[in-house]
Amino acid sequence: MEDYRRLLLNNKAWVQDRLNVRSDFFTASASAQTPDYLWIGCSDSRVPAEDITGTQPGELFVHRNVANLVVHTDFNVLSVLQYAVDVLEVKHIIVCGHYGCGGVRTAMSRKNLGLINKWLRHIKDVYRFHATELDGIASDTERYDRLVELNVIEQVRHISDISFVQHAWKRNKHPMIHGWVYDLHNGLLKELVKIDPGEHAHDIYQYDFNDPE
Repeated sequence: MEDYRRLLLNNKAWVQDRLNVRSDFFTASASAQTPDYLWIGCSDSRVPAEDITGTQPGELFVHRNVANLVVHTDFNVLSVLQYAVDVLEVKHIIVCGHYGCGGVRTAMSRKNLGLINKWLRHIKDVYRFHATELDGIASDTERYDRLVELNVIEQVRHISDISFVQHAWKRNKHPMIHGWVYDLHNGLLKELVKIDPGEHAHDIYQYDFNDPE
């Protein structure tokens, strides 16, 4: 049997498992989605959002890219964010990185990998912003882990800088923004940072809205 067919067989078994628990599972889930959480994670195959959080289909609205970046010129992530915030009205946005991230590791090196250099440039910028702290860490492994953490924290701040997120804060008093990191070695999530609605890293990123009260 060709390897890919295993996925199709697994799907049939998964469907049957769901129906055994709840006969109307797919009928109910097909009607609408009302997730409370937007998950922005890494594309790494070892970090499946639903599995590591124990959530069910319909609970997480998910976006994944290399190294869990939120880039202000990336219409993909911005479209996901705006839909989650303005249409789904999620209560929480979670940026989740992970130790052992290949994107972060590559950004710390001088490797030339072509097009992806442009994407990983954003992580190099995070390193530059925190160079004093990072260069002061003697252990390569500890420096690497710390850059993983700082990258998550930076992406959380990027979300708080976005105008439609701030607009949602004014209208709905949510979402709350979280920064987590996943440890591949023990399966545990670690909370790094939390931004409550209305918090800003710096006033220069704050927008004024003239909506009627």
